[in-house]
Amino acid sequence: MALELRQSLKLSQQLVMTPQLQQAIKLLQLSRLELQQAVREELEVNPALEETSEETAEEEAPSQAEASTPPTPEEGPTPKGGDGLIDRVDWEYYFNEGSRDGRVDRDTDDEDGRPYYENTLTRRPGLTEHLETQLRLLDIPEAEQEVAIYLVGNIDENGYLKTTAEEAAQALSLPVEEVERAIATVQTLDPLGVGARDLRECLMIQAREKGAAFVLPLRILSDHFDLFSRGDVAGTARRLKLPKEAVKEAFQRLVTLWPKPGREYSGDDVQYITPDVYLFKVDDQWVITLNDDGQPRLRLSSYYRRLLTGDAEGLPKEDREFLKQKVNAALWFIKSIEQRKRTIYKVVESIVKLQRDFLEKGPGHLRPLTLRDVAEDIEMHESTVSRVTSGKYVNTPHGIFELKYFFTSGLNREGGEEDIASKSVKEKIREIIHAEGESKPLSDQELMRLLRNQGIRIARRTVTKYRAAMGLLASSRRKKQF
Repeated sequence: MALELRQSLKLSQQLVMTPQLQQAIKLLQLSRLELQQAVREELEVNPALEETSEETAEEEAPSQAEASTPPTPEEGPTPKGGDGLIDRVDWEYYFNEGSRDGRVDRDTDDEDGRPYYENTLTRRPGLTEHLETQLRLLDIPEAEQEVAIYLVGNIDENGYLKTTAEEAAQALSLPVEEVERAIATVQTLDPLGVGARDLRECLMIQAREKGAAFVLPLRILSDHFDLFSRGDVAGTARRLKLPKEAVKEAFQRLVTLWPKPGREYSGDDVQYITPDVYLFKVDDQWVITLNDDGQPRLRLSSYYRRLLTGDAEGLPKEDREFLKQKVNAALWFIKSIEQRKRTIYKVVESIVKLQRDFLEKGPGHLRPLTLRDVAEDIEMHESTVSRVTSGKYVNTPHGIFELKYFFTSGLNREGGEEDIASKSVKEKIREIIHAEGESKPLSDQELMRLLRNQGIRIARRTVTKYRAAMGLLASSRRKKQF
């Protein structure tokens, strides 16, 4: 077969990811804080873009008689004549305020139903910082203080000392006796029980400070900790030759002690979530309000405005190209942010429609929902819905939820009824466990039977998985021992 060269034409379609499209996709998937940072960065690199306050926007806005009707979020800027992007822009829209979306701005002093958040929080001290501060206030020799600070650096997040006296003495080239004195000093600090080397020592430190009421509990910790750790009241009573009721009372006192004293200072600081969307019910209708508080309002620079509306022919070619490039970038950036708002609104609107039972009745009525369901409803791609729902939060009458919370798989009901969301099943399991008696908690098998009595087909291993996922203990560990 002979080889030969041929020329042929082929018509095909392909998706080209322009820089503008890439920017729009990037902004779509950003969280609220990330968007604020992205806007700040764009303001720094693009002189054609500037931030405007509401007061400035109102002062510079043209009168109703002079200005054209502002575009709605669905319509976008009104096209003009011409071929270039600059020629097709409604300048009044971009010069005055690029984020005008018909939203009625609220007075921050008005009561509008939105939740209030503390905005004056300071970072609380960590465990190490808390202990070092106390050590510097103690009247102890400087050498002992240095050893104690070294030991504090070896205390874990639960408050336990993770090095032995011998190891510390070797590391510091000091006698073991000096290290032991420093350990005793550390164990006097707040929180009580910190600096212990094991659970038994931690509880004994706390019991000693409780006084006469903890004489018997302290004796149990000292001589019969193995029985206490198993919850063996009868065995402890036999060893001590004491009434069972007295030992039971001692056990009850011991369980009031805190086994992980450092946790109070080792946890993460409280993080407040500012919702991206608020849902309000007005006259049996759910109203969606996008939260623009704290988001910079953008417009084109007034200096570039004078250049564009005036005679720019006297500028060198390089300057005109730079001007056109920066203005185009600013317009695309503002347009991408507007597109982000519209997409979030559409997704939330679809979720409200498809999860109305949740809004009306609570988490127990969450229905199964997939990204495809919403994507088909608003005629968008699943990947777009996925980007929108990641890191975005909505405030509902039942609390603040990430948009991804509303997407969940389902379990079949008996009798051909519609599926029920797995998250709703988890809520039912939580309610049943919270309502059970402490003396006889329900096993996973019994939980399965109760759910099946409610028409929910579920396997015992699924009940176990859901219970563990919610951090609920097994029935044997939920039972009150004494």
